[in-house]
Amino acid sequence: MKMLINVPETVVADALRGMAAAHPELAVDVDNRVIVRKDAPVAGKVALVSGGGSGHEPLHGGFVGPGMLSAACPGEVFTSPVPDQMVRAAAAVDSGAGVLFVVKNYTGDVLNFDMAAELAEDEGIRVAKVLVNDDVAVTDSLYTAGRRGTGATLFVEKIAGAAAEEGRTLEQVEAIARQVNENSRSFGVALSACTTPAKGSPTFDLPAGELELGIGIHGEPGRERRPMMTSGEIAGVAVDAVLEDLAPRNPVLVLVNGMGATPLLELYGFNAEVQRVLGEREVPVARVLVGNYVTSLDMAGASVTLCQVDEDLLRLWDAPVRTPGLRWGM
Repeated sequence: MKMLINVPETVVADALRGMAAAHPELAVDVDNRVIVRKDAPVAGKVALVSGGGSGHEPLHGGFVGPGMLSAACPGEVFTSPVPDQMVRAAAAVDSGAGVLFVVKNYTGDVLNFDMAAELAEDEGIRVAKVLVNDDVAVTDSLYTAGRRGTGATLFVEKIAGAAAEEGRTLEQVEAIARQVNENSRSFGVALSACTTPAKGSPTFDLPAGELELGIGIHGEPGRERRPMMTSGEIAGVAVDAVLEDLAPRNPVLVLVNGMGATPLLELYGFNAEVQRVLGEREVPVARVLVGNYVTSLDMAGASVTLCQVDEDLLRLWDAPVRTPGLRWGM
């Protein structure tokens, strides 16, 4: 497979050096693998720290900035960051108001963030944690006990980040983050496998003419394989899988997310079908976001995430944000 890299061993470091050059508003520590907003710590403000394996960009480093994350810890490709990174990030952004760890439900992430929370508290940093587990496709997978954390991570980081920006307490920001996670569900579809730099070939075999329903962001198996379907048929399967589990009573935020190799031409067309299905199911839509946000390297495919919102959550979603991967209102 052809890749725009030097050697697999330096992919993450090279990307971080490039990110630092492109975004001087961020402090990027290439050696220690920590990305921090340059104005941190912000006096009196709860800090949000997240992280995970690289390969899902712009998640998480691309969501560092005003209105969202205070810091992010990138691991190696599809590999959890280590506790030392998380403690270093927490120390860099803690203003005394506390730090919220946003953790996707993957075993390595959970274990390492748990350990980091204990170490940070030993250093006098008050820490709370929220676990994102929005994927309805499977209960357990290769990387998790319970549901995987996927597209809802963006909703949690954005809405909780806005709450922190308003000056809410650690307990209040944690409660908002948990509410968003509980109100969110996702379902993903793969049209092709992804290729990690270290392996240099597809991570799983997906025959021509087939797609995988319910795929994970590391290429974990989904619910089933089927012959290739139309965009409208895929939208029906994805939306119905989410609605069977969520049953929203309020309007929803909609994230139509590309997995890394799906062009916007296809994503916007897919979104048209998602909106059609939601209309047929009489689900009111409050806001829509379309693009590649929670990706899986070069995987072709898409995911649908719905989050039901009340007036407060919608106002926090609309609040200004300025990060490399998401920005409006500033």
